[in-house]
Amino acid sequence: MAKKNAQPAAAAAYVPVKEDFVLLSQRDIRTDANFASQSYWKGVFTHFFRNRRAVVGLVIITVIILLAIFGPMMNAFGYRDIVQYRNEKNKRVVAKGISPQIPALHKLLTGEELEGNFSEYTFLFGTDDLGRDLWTRTWYGARVSLLIAFVTIIIDMIIGMSYGLISGYFGGMVDNVMQRFVEIANSVPRLVIVSVLAIFMPKGMGLVIVALLLTEWIGMSKIARAEMLKIKEQEYVLASRTLGARSNHIIFKEILPNTIGPIITQVMFSIPTAIFTEAFLSFVGVGIVLPQCSVGTLIEDGFNNITTLPYQILPPIIVLALLMLGFNFIGDGLREALAPKLEDM
Repeated sequence: MAKKNAQPAAAAAYVPVKEDFVLLSQRDIRTDANFASQSYWKGVFTHFFRNRRAVVGLVIITVIILLAIFGPMMNAFGYRDIVQYRNEKNKRVVAKGISPQIPALHKLLTGEELEGNFSEYTFLFGTDDLGRDLWTRTWYGARVSLLIAFVTIIIDMIIGMSYGLISGYFGGMVDNVMQRFVEIANSVPRLVIVSVLAIFMPKGMGLVIVALLLTEWIGMSKIARAEMLKIKEQEYVLASRTLGARSNHIIFKEILPNTIGPIITQVMFSIPTAIFTEAFLSFVGVGIVLPQCSVGTLIEDGFNNITTLPYQILPPIIVLALLMLGFNFIGDGLREALAPKLEDM
Protein backbone atom coordinates (compact mmCIF):
# COMPACT_ATOMS: atom_id res chain seq x y z
CA MET A 1 0.00 0.00 0.00
CA ALA A 2 2.84 2.37 0.80
CA LYS A 3 4.30 1.88 -2.65
CA LYS A 4 1.01 2.72 -4.40
CA ASN A 5 0.60 6.03 -2.55
CA ALA A 6 4.18 7.18 -3.16
CA GLN A 7 4.54 10.39 -5.30
CA PRO A 8 6.93 10.39 -8.28
CA ALA A 9 10.19 12.22 -7.80
CA ALA A 10 10.25 15.80 -9.13
CA ALA A 11 12.09 16.21 -12.43
CA ALA A 12 15.29 18.17 -12.33
CA ALA A 13 14.96 21.81 -13.50
CA TYR A 14 16.12 22.26 -17.11
CA VAL A 15 18.79 24.83 -17.71
CA PRO A 16 18.75 26.27 -21.27
CA VAL A 17 21.98 26.41 -23.16
CA LYS A 18 23.17 28.56 -26.07
CA GLU A 19 22.67 25.81 -28.63
CA ASP A 20 18.91 25.79 -27.98
CA PHE A 21 18.48 29.20 -29.68
CA VAL A 22 18.88 29.99 -33.38
CA LEU A 23 18.87 33.61 -34.65
CA LEU A 24 16.54 34.33 -37.58
CA SER A 25 17.96 36.26 -40.51
CA GLN A 26 16.08 39.24 -41.89
CA ARG A 27 14.85 37.26 -44.89
CA ASP A 28 13.35 34.59 -42.65
CA ILE A 29 10.93 37.09 -41.12
CA ARG A 30 7.56 37.05 -42.88
CA THR A 31 5.13 39.98 -42.80
CA ASP A 32 1.45 39.69 -43.66
CA ALA A 33 1.11 42.22 -46.46
CA ASN A 34 -2.68 42.38 -46.12
CA PHE A 35 -2.56 43.62 -42.53
CA ALA A 36 0.75 45.50 -42.52
CA SER A 37 0.38 49.11 -41.45
CA GLN A 38 0.84 51.66 -44.23
CA SER A 39 0.46 55.38 -44.64
CA TYR A 40 -2.66 56.99 -46.09
CA TRP A 41 -1.03 58.12 -49.33
CA LYS A 42 0.65 54.75 -49.81
CA GLY A 43 -2.80 53.17 -49.59
CA VAL A 44 -4.12 55.69 -52.13
CA PHE A 45 -1.23 54.88 -54.45
CA THR A 46 -1.87 51.13 -54.12
CA HIS A 47 -5.62 51.38 -54.75
CA PHE A 48 -5.13 53.75 -57.70
CA PHE A 49 -2.76 51.43 -59.56
CA ARG A 50 -5.04 48.47 -58.95
CA ASN A 51 -7.67 50.26 -61.03
CA ARG A 52 -7.03 49.33 -64.66
CA ARG A 53 -9.08 52.18 -66.11
CA ALA A 54 -7.20 54.71 -63.99
CA VAL A 55 -3.87 53.31 -65.19
CA VAL A 56 -5.06 53.43 -68.82
CA GLY A 57 -6.12 57.05 -68.33
CA LEU A 58 -2.77 57.91 -66.77
CA VAL A 59 -0.92 56.34 -69.72
CA ILE A 60 -3.08 58.21 -72.25
CA ILE A 61 -2.54 61.58 -70.56
CA THR A 62 1.19 60.97 -70.14
CA VAL A 63 1.63 60.10 -73.82
CA ILE A 64 -0.36 63.16 -74.95
CA ILE A 65 1.61 65.47 -72.63
CA LEU A 66 4.91 64.09 -73.92
CA LEU A 67 3.79 64.49 -77.53
CA ALA A 68 2.57 68.03 -76.77
CA ILE A 69 6.04 68.86 -75.41
CA PHE A 70 8.23 67.04 -77.92
CA GLY A 71 5.87 66.48 -80.91
CA PRO A 72 6.47 69.87 -82.57
CA MET A 73 10.23 69.26 -82.26
CA MET A 74 9.97 66.05 -84.33
CA ASN A 75 9.33 68.02 -87.50
CA ALA A 76 11.34 70.63 -89.33
CA PHE A 77 8.26 72.83 -89.82
CA GLY A 78 6.80 75.23 -87.27
CA TYR A 79 3.10 75.52 -86.52
CA ARG A 80 2.81 78.58 -88.81
CA ASP A 81 5.22 77.49 -91.59
CA ILE A 82 3.69 76.90 -95.02
CA VAL A 83 5.06 73.78 -96.68
CA GLN A 84 6.29 74.14 -100.26
CA TYR A 85 7.61 71.65 -102.78
CA ARG A 86 9.31 71.83 -106.18
CA ASN A 87 7.36 70.26 -109.01
CA GLU A 88 8.68 68.79 -112.25
CA LYS A 89 9.06 72.23 -113.85
CA ASN A 90 11.14 73.49 -110.88
CA LYS A 91 8.51 75.99 -109.85
CA ARG A 92 7.82 76.74 -106.21
CA VAL A 93 4.25 75.71 -105.49
CA VAL A 94 2.40 75.87 -102.18
CA ALA A 95 1.42 72.39 -101.09
CA LYS A 96 -2.16 72.96 -99.98
CA GLY A 97 -4.15 70.19 -98.34
CA ILE A 98 -1.72 67.32 -98.82
CA SER A 99 -2.95 64.14 -97.17
CA PRO A 100 -0.55 61.67 -95.52
CA GLN A 101 2.24 60.92 -98.01
CA ILE A 102 0.25 58.36 -100.03
CA PRO A 103 -1.08 59.63 -103.38
CA ALA A 104 -3.77 56.94 -103.53
CA LEU A 105 -5.08 57.93 -100.07
CA HIS A 106 -5.01 61.60 -101.05
CA LYS A 107 -7.06 60.85 -104.16
CA LEU A 108 -9.51 58.76 -102.12
CA LEU A 109 -10.03 61.54 -99.57
CA THR A 110 -10.01 64.58 -101.87
CA GLY A 111 -10.65 63.24 -105.37
CA GLU A 112 -7.52 65.00 -106.67
CA GLU A 113 -4.34 63.62 -108.18
CA LEU A 114 -1.01 64.47 -106.54
CA GLU A 115 1.61 65.83 -108.92
CA GLY A 116 5.21 66.52 -108.05
CA ASN A 117 7.90 65.01 -105.86
CA PHE A 118 7.01 64.72 -102.17
CA SER A 119 9.78 62.32 -101.23
CA GLU A 120 11.68 64.93 -99.21
CA TYR A 121 8.70 65.54 -96.86
CA THR A 122 6.72 63.30 -94.55
CA PHE A 123 3.29 64.47 -93.43
CA LEU A 124 1.94 62.03 -90.86
CA PHE A 125 -1.31 63.96 -90.46
CA GLY A 126 -1.14 65.77 -93.80
CA THR A 127 -1.31 69.55 -94.21
CA ASP A 128 -4.18 72.01 -93.86
CA ASP A 129 -5.73 74.14 -96.60
CA LEU A 130 -2.85 76.65 -96.39
CA GLY A 131 -0.12 74.02 -96.52
CA ARG A 132 0.81 73.98 -92.80
CA ASP A 133 1.87 70.66 -91.30
CA LEU A 134 -0.98 69.20 -89.21
CA TRP A 135 1.32 67.04 -87.07
CA THR A 136 3.08 70.11 -85.70
CA ARG A 137 -0.12 72.12 -85.38
CA THR A 138 -2.00 69.31 -83.62
CA TRP A 139 0.58 68.86 -80.86
CA TYR A 140 1.24 72.56 -80.55
CA GLY A 141 -2.51 73.08 -80.19
CA ALA A 142 -2.67 70.35 -77.54
CA ARG A 143 0.17 72.13 -75.70
CA VAL A 144 -1.75 75.43 -75.73
CA SER A 145 -4.99 73.78 -74.56
CA LEU A 146 -3.26 71.88 -71.74
CA LEU A 147 -1.36 75.01 -70.66
CA ILE A 148 -4.59 77.03 -70.45
CA ALA A 149 -6.36 74.25 -68.56
CA PHE A 150 -3.59 73.67 -66.01
CA VAL A 151 -3.00 77.37 -65.32
CA THR A 152 -6.68 78.17 -64.83
CA ILE A 153 -7.45 75.09 -62.75
CA ILE A 154 -4.50 75.67 -60.38
CA ILE A 155 -5.55 79.28 -59.82
CA ASP A 156 -9.21 78.29 -59.48
CA MET A 157 -8.28 75.59 -56.99
CA ILE A 158 -6.46 78.12 -54.80
CA ILE A 159 -9.30 80.68 -55.01
CA GLY A 160 -12.19 78.24 -54.64
CA MET A 161 -10.54 76.20 -51.88
CA SER A 162 -9.73 79.30 -49.80
CA TYR A 163 -13.18 80.79 -50.36
CA GLY A 164 -15.03 77.62 -49.40
CA LEU A 165 -12.89 76.89 -46.33
CA ILE A 166 -13.29 80.43 -44.96
CA SER A 167 -17.02 80.43 -45.62
CA GLY A 168 -17.59 77.09 -43.91
CA TYR A 169 -15.31 77.79 -40.95
CA PHE A 170 -16.82 81.10 -39.80
CA GLY A 171 -20.44 80.24 -40.66
CA GLY A 172 -23.31 82.48 -39.62
CA MET A 173 -23.63 85.83 -41.36
CA VAL A 174 -20.23 85.47 -43.07
CA ASP A 175 -21.28 82.17 -44.62
CA ASN A 176 -24.68 83.56 -45.70
CA VAL A 177 -23.17 86.58 -47.45
CA MET A 178 -20.45 84.55 -49.16
CA GLN A 179 -22.87 81.87 -50.35
CA ARG A 180 -25.31 84.46 -51.76
CA PHE A 181 -22.40 85.82 -53.81
CA VAL A 182 -21.65 82.29 -55.06
CA GLU A 183 -25.27 81.82 -56.10
CA ILE A 184 -25.27 85.11 -58.00
CA ALA A 185 -21.98 84.25 -59.75
CA ASN A 186 -23.23 80.76 -60.60
CA SER A 187 -26.49 82.07 -62.07
CA VAL A 188 -24.75 84.12 -64.78
CA PRO A 189 -24.34 82.03 -67.96
CA ARG A 190 -20.81 81.49 -69.13
CA LEU A 191 -21.53 82.79 -72.62
CA VAL A 192 -22.74 86.09 -71.14
CA ILE A 193 -19.45 86.42 -69.24
CA VAL A 194 -17.47 85.65 -72.39
CA SER A 195 -19.50 88.14 -74.43
CA VAL A 196 -18.88 90.92 -71.91
CA LEU A 197 -15.18 90.11 -71.74
CA ALA A 198 -14.92 90.11 -75.54
CA ILE A 199 -16.07 93.75 -75.53
CA PHE A 200 -13.27 94.92 -73.24
CA MET A 201 -10.50 92.40 -74.01
CA PRO A 202 -8.82 91.34 -77.24
CA LYS A 203 -9.45 87.81 -78.42
CA GLY A 204 -6.80 85.28 -77.48
CA MET A 205 -5.40 83.23 -74.65
CA GLY A 206 -5.91 85.97 -72.06
CA LEU A 207 -9.66 86.14 -72.68
CA VAL A 208 -10.04 82.37 -72.37
CA ILE A 209 -8.04 82.24 -69.12
CA VAL A 210 -10.03 85.10 -67.53
CA ALA A 211 -13.34 83.51 -68.60
CA LEU A 212 -12.33 80.20 -67.00
CA LEU A 213 -11.07 81.94 -63.86
CA LEU A 214 -14.44 83.63 -63.36
CA THR A 215 -16.46 80.42 -63.60
CA GLU A 216 -14.50 77.30 -62.62
CA TRP A 217 -13.75 78.21 -58.97
CA ILE A 218 -17.38 77.89 -57.85
CA GLY A 219 -17.51 74.09 -57.87
CA MET A 220 -14.31 73.80 -55.85
CA SER A 221 -15.56 76.31 -53.28
CA LYS A 222 -18.70 74.23 -52.69
CA ILE A 223 -16.70 71.05 -52.13
CA ALA A 224 -14.25 72.82 -49.79
CA ARG A 225 -17.15 74.32 -47.79
CA ALA A 226 -18.87 70.95 -47.45
CA GLU A 227 -15.66 69.34 -46.19
CA MET A 228 -15.14 72.19 -43.73
CA LEU A 229 -18.65 71.81 -42.28
CA LYS A 230 -17.99 68.10 -41.79
CA ILE A 231 -14.58 68.45 -40.16
CA LYS A 232 -14.61 71.68 -38.15
CA GLU A 233 -16.43 70.15 -35.14
CA GLN A 234 -14.04 67.23 -34.71
CA GLU A 235 -11.98 66.82 -31.57
CA TYR A 236 -8.59 67.85 -32.91
CA VAL A 237 -10.02 71.11 -34.26
CA LEU A 238 -11.69 71.86 -30.92
CA ALA A 239 -8.42 71.05 -29.16
CA SER A 240 -6.48 73.46 -31.37
CA ARG A 241 -9.06 76.19 -30.78
CA THR A 242 -8.95 75.58 -27.01
CA LEU A 243 -5.16 75.81 -26.99
CA GLY A 244 -5.38 79.27 -28.58
CA ALA A 245 -4.57 78.52 -32.24
CA ARG A 246 -5.55 81.27 -34.65
CA SER A 247 -8.22 80.80 -37.28
CA ASN A 248 -5.80 80.91 -40.23
CA HIS A 249 -3.66 78.21 -38.57
CA ILE A 250 -6.68 75.97 -37.96
CA ILE A 251 -8.03 76.45 -41.49
CA PHE A 252 -4.85 76.02 -43.51
CA LYS A 253 -2.72 73.84 -41.20
CA GLU A 254 -5.23 71.60 -39.44
CA ILE A 255 -8.25 71.27 -41.73
CA LEU A 256 -6.87 71.82 -45.25
CA PRO A 257 -4.66 68.67 -45.28
CA ASN A 258 -7.74 66.56 -44.44
CA THR A 259 -9.80 68.04 -47.30
CA ILE A 260 -7.19 67.75 -50.04
CA GLY A 261 -8.47 64.38 -51.29
CA PRO A 262 -11.90 65.49 -52.56
CA ILE A 263 -10.36 68.69 -53.95
CA ILE A 264 -7.79 66.73 -55.98
CA THR A 265 -10.61 64.59 -57.36
CA GLN A 266 -12.55 67.72 -58.33
CA VAL A 267 -9.44 69.10 -60.04
CA MET A 268 -9.15 65.97 -62.19
CA PHE A 269 -12.76 66.37 -63.30
CA SER A 270 -12.37 70.13 -63.86
CA ILE A 271 -9.39 69.86 -66.22
CA PRO A 272 -11.36 68.18 -69.08
CA THR A 273 -14.15 70.73 -68.53
CA ALA A 274 -11.63 73.55 -68.95
CA ILE A 275 -10.15 71.93 -72.07
CA PHE A 276 -13.60 71.48 -73.61
CA THR A 277 -14.57 75.07 -72.73
CA GLU A 278 -11.40 76.39 -74.35
CA ALA A 279 -12.07 74.27 -77.45
CA PHE A 280 -15.66 75.56 -77.62
CA LEU A 281 -14.64 79.22 -77.24
CA SER A 282 -11.97 78.83 -79.92
CA PHE A 283 -14.45 77.02 -82.17
CA VAL A 284 -16.97 79.90 -81.98
CA GLY A 285 -14.22 82.44 -82.68
CA VAL A 286 -13.60 84.16 -79.32
CA GLY A 287 -10.63 82.07 -78.23
CA ILE A 288 -7.18 81.56 -79.69
CA VAL A 289 -6.42 83.82 -82.66
CA LEU A 290 -4.75 82.51 -85.82
CA PRO A 291 -1.99 81.74 -86.72
CA GLN A 292 -1.65 80.47 -83.14
CA CYS A 293 -3.65 77.29 -82.73
CA SER A 294 -5.35 75.16 -80.11
CA VAL A 295 -7.46 72.04 -80.27
CA GLY A 296 -10.56 74.20 -80.75
CA THR A 297 -9.17 76.25 -83.64
CA LEU A 298 -7.98 73.08 -85.38
CA ILE A 299 -11.45 71.55 -85.07
CA GLU A 300 -12.93 74.78 -86.48
CA ASP A 301 -10.54 74.69 -89.46
CA GLY A 302 -11.30 71.03 -90.08
CA PHE A 303 -15.03 71.66 -89.88
CA ASN A 304 -14.82 74.49 -92.41
CA ASN A 305 -12.97 72.20 -94.87
CA ILE A 306 -14.78 68.95 -94.07
CA THR A 307 -16.27 68.63 -97.57
CA THR A 308 -12.97 69.08 -99.43
CA LEU A 309 -10.31 67.94 -96.92
CA PRO A 310 -12.15 65.65 -94.47
CA TYR A 311 -9.02 64.16 -92.90
CA GLN A 312 -8.07 67.50 -91.30
CA ILE A 313 -10.67 67.27 -88.54
CA LEU A 314 -9.68 63.79 -87.36
CA PRO A 315 -6.39 64.50 -85.42
CA PRO A 316 -7.73 67.31 -83.18
CA ILE A 317 -11.02 65.49 -82.51
CA ILE A 318 -9.17 62.31 -81.51
CA VAL A 319 -6.78 64.26 -79.26
CA LEU A 320 -9.69 66.07 -77.58
CA ALA A 321 -11.60 62.82 -77.05
CA LEU A 322 -8.55 61.09 -75.57
CA LEU A 323 -7.89 64.04 -73.23
CA MET A 324 -11.49 64.00 -71.97
CA LEU A 325 -11.47 60.21 -71.59
CA GLY A 326 -8.07 60.05 -69.88
CA PHE A 327 -8.77 62.74 -67.28
CA ASN A 328 -12.16 61.24 -66.48
CA PHE A 329 -10.57 57.81 -65.96
CA ILE A 330 -7.97 59.37 -63.64
CA GLY A 331 -10.69 61.25 -61.76
CA ASP A 332 -12.72 58.06 -61.24
CA GLY A 333 -9.62 56.22 -60.07
CA LEU A 334 -8.67 58.96 -57.59
CA ARG A 335 -12.21 59.13 -56.23
CA GLU A 336 -12.21 55.41 -55.51
CA ALA A 337 -8.63 55.44 -54.15
CA LEU A 338 -9.16 58.39 -51.82
CA ALA A 339 -12.37 56.91 -50.38
CA PRO A 340 -12.19 53.12 -50.97
CA LYS A 341 -15.20 50.95 -50.27
CA LEU A 342 -15.06 48.25 -47.63
CA GLU A 343 -15.07 45.42 -50.18
CA ASP A 344 -12.08 47.00 -51.95
CA MET A 345 -9.92 47.11 -48.82
